[in-house]
Amino acid sequence: MPEHTFRLNGEQVAVDVADDVRLLWVLRDVLGVTGPKYGCGINVCKACTSHLNGRAVNPCAIPVKNLKPSDEVTTIEGLAATVGADLHPMQQAWLDEDVAQCGYCQPGQIMAAVALVRKIAEENREITDTDLDTIRNVCRCGTYFRIREAIKAGAEKM
Repeated sequence: MPEHTFRLNGEQVAVDVADDVRLLWVLRDVLGVTGPKYGCGINVCKACTSHLNGRAVNPCAIPVKNLKPSDEVTTIEGLAATVGADLHPMQQAWLDEDVAQCGYCQPGQIMAAVALVRKIAEENREITDTDLDTIRNVCRCGTYFRIREAIKAGAEKM
């Protein structure tokens, strides 16, 4: 099988898998990184949201052959390290706002939120409700109000 290399949470990794294996399965089944959750496998629910070179992506939709050795994949496990802290400000906001119920979607929700807040900051503006409406991650428990409040709180500290 071909070897694929990329950076994962700050470390270079190499995996021997077929070209068409999706990144989500490489992360979970080969590398043992279980923060990105399997929800739908078709890029709809967004439970697996992670970052690829700082942008939100869904690993269930990315064949591992599409990654370059210089590509940086960040999962919820590596998020705090991006700010050199025990918790990323968005993770702390999630705790402060008591967002999680079942918690299944929360890693993907947090990763989507961080990517959105970074994008808005690059545009040099404040986050709006319209911006929050662009996050399409599904929460089966329906904690959307608390998610939105946590994103606003986390954005203030990012």
